Amino acid sequence: MLFIIWIVVGGVLGWLASMVMKTDAEQGMILNVVVGIVGAFLGGWLLSPLFGSGTINSDDFSVSSLLVSFLGAVILLAIVNLLRRGRVR
Repeated sequence: MLFIIWIVVGGVLGWLASMVMKTDAEQGMILNVVVGIVGAFLGGWLLSPLFGSGTINSDDFSVSSLLVSFLGAVILLAIVNLLRRGRVR
């Protein structure tokens, strides 16, 4: 059951990050889930020490962990846009 919640929350975070970065029209539901989960890993690696919290990948569903995971997804999309288009957008 926790796996399903992880997928749903990752999808929502990936979708919100794609809305912020204006890449929503280019992504489907599966890619939103991937962006949310991979972004959470990236956020856990980069931002967790700064915020002192976990991520959704570490089974921590607090507000701070959702924020760290969301910011990680935004950073991931910024890196992808930078590599693909030469600008963050």
